[in-house]
This record gives sequence, C-alpha cells and structure tokens, in this order.
Amino acid sequence: MLREKLSQFHTMILIYMIQTGVYVFSIAQNEAQFFGTNGWLSVIPISILVCLNIYLISIVYRLGEGRSIFDILEQSIPKFILVPFYLAISLVWSLIGCLVAKQYVLIFQMFAFPTTNPMVFKFFIDVLAFLLLTKGLYNISKASTVFFWSTIWLNLLMLYYVGEFKLERLTPYVFQDGGNMVEGFFQIYLAYLGYELCMLLFPYADKKTKLMKAALYGHLIRTASYVIMSFVSFGVIGHELLKQMLFPLLDLLAYIKLPFIERIENLFYGFFLFTTVITLVMYFWAAGESTRRVFPRVKINVHYFCITLVAFMLSFIPKVLDTIRDWIMILGYIQMGFAYVMPLLLIILLLVQRRKKAV
Repeated sequence: MLREKLSQFHTMILIYMIQTGVYVFSIAQNEAQFFGTNGWLSVIPISILVCLNIYLISIVYRLGEGRSIFDILEQSIPKFILVPFYLAISLVWSLIGCLVAKQYVLIFQMFAFPTTNPMVFKFFIDVLAFLLLTKGLYNISKASTVFFWSTIWLNLLMLYYVGEFKLERLTPYVFQDGGNMVEGFFQIYLAYLGYELCMLLFPYADKKTKLMKAALYGHLIRTASYVIMSFVSFGVIGHELLKQMLFPLLDLLAYIKLPFIERIENLFYGFFLFTTVITLVMYFWAAGESTRRVFPRVKINVHYFCITLVAFMLSFIPKVLDTIRDWIMILGYIQMGFAYVMPLLLIILLLVQRRKKAV
C-alpha cells in the first residue's frame, strides 16, 4: 500500500503549529522575568540554536536516505534494549501532549467558565484529537493548514497597539534587571519544542517535500511571530509590569474593545484551541509511532485509543497550573535531551553501518 507523502507547504505549517502551544501566552513574562530589559531579544539566539539542531537532524536525514529513525536504531541495537526506550519516550510524548491540552483548558476555565469542571473540556478536546489521529498523518497535516489560516491573522492584532507603543519602555539597555538567565533559556526554549518531531516524518517525506527546509521555514515563521509579539509587549507594557503578569498576551488582547462584544479576549483565546489540538495530536501521533514498534500486530487506531485514554486518565492528577508547569518543565528537559542526543546517536550508528557495508 502506497503511503501519501507530505508536501513542503503542509510540513512547514505543521512544524509551525506544533511549536505554537500555550507558552505563547506567557513567553513575554518569562523574557522580562529572566532577561529583564529588552528581553524580547532572547528568542533570537535560542532560535538560532534550534536552527543548528534542525541542521543536525538534516544530517541524519541525508545519511539515512530518508529511513525511519526506528529502522536505523533497530539495525544496530538489540530490540530488548529498545523496547523500554520506546515505551518510555512514548509516555513522555503522551504526557507532553495531554499536559499542554490540560494547561490550555485550565486557562480557558479561569477566564471564561470558572464554575465548569475542566475535565469536561479536556474530554471533548481528546475526542477531537482521537478523531484526527484516526485520519492519518497526511490528513492531520491538511487540517493543521486549515487551522493555520484560522489563527495566523491574530498576529495582525499587534497593529492595534501602534498608538500605545513607546520606545522609552524598551530602554537603551539589554538584559539588565533580569534573573537567572540559564533558567530563562530553558523556559523560553520550551516554547520552541515540537520541531524535533520532524525526525519521525522521514518515512512520510520524499524529495519534493524538502523536509528539512520545511521544518526550518516553519520554525522561522514561529520565531518571527514570537519576536513581533514580544517586541510589542515590551513596548506597550514595559518589562517591569510584564514581570507581574501571568499571561501578558491575554492581557493585551483584553485591551481591545469593540462596541458590540464584551470580553473579546475570550473569543480570541478560543482560536488558540486549534494550535493546542495540533500540538496534542502530533505528540500522541509520535507516541503511537513508538508503541507500534513494540506491538506491531495491534491496529494503529487501537494504539491511538489506548494512548488517548491513558493520557486522559493521567491528566486528572495535576489540578493547578503551577503543578502542570513543573511537570512540563521536567518533560521539556527530557525532550530537549532527545532533540540533541538522538541525532548524534543516529549519526554515529549510520557511520558505523556505512563502514560495515564498505567492508
């Protein structure tokens, strides 16, 4: 059975949408808290580091000639060693997906439906995610493109604040009056996570996809969006006030007033459900790709159902945003390690495999 290949445009949008999680609401606060004055500049060196990581992944793609990373691993490492790794990384991906969705739900409940049980919203989001998962990656990528056009226009709302923007709020100083920059680096890096899943897209791409260029372009669009939003936040609010805000983007959106609708930020916030769903779906999809190597005879939709059900049950445990942040931070460290260590390991294995073939 021939598998439809991803297009370059759909892949670019998919990477952008995975990176667009709930961290978009608080990234400006993290920049101000940890980097201080002109903290919005911090996203640029971190973005460059992500670009270097994508280049490292592109070396794997080129050396492996588009083979699945699981096939590369299994060619050199015994299966009994890989099985625990597959299950562990599947659990990490499942938890990241479900916690991102739970974080979105708790914020939504806080602003719009404070008396409603958040797990009701979480249930319906997981049902939507499962329905998307059953359609396959190609259709997920097309859905992400539709969601992209439904949300990208939100960046134009930054033009609303032109009259409120003051250059003096930026100050002439860079990274003064901040906090622990090392911790801040990791906090902001979390906002970029998702690009590393392009390693799992190798078998779903061909030469026309130009997979690694698509991943890079999607990441650069995300970077441009972060820079614009953070720059406006620092120029309109100022770094001192940003430190005290929990979700600066939502506070900015609340500033917009229309004569025919109240609390318009709730309407805008609803659009971010699309990006949250794609992030959730892609991490669940990645978990399914991993568990399939352990249970190859089980139907793929059964994998997705079990992953969604287990993740939903686990999402009952964290009940407050601070707990979810702590969990995501720990899982984020693991995912950062995966993003850098896995390509290096794969490059070493591929070079060894090439040498064996040459001999």
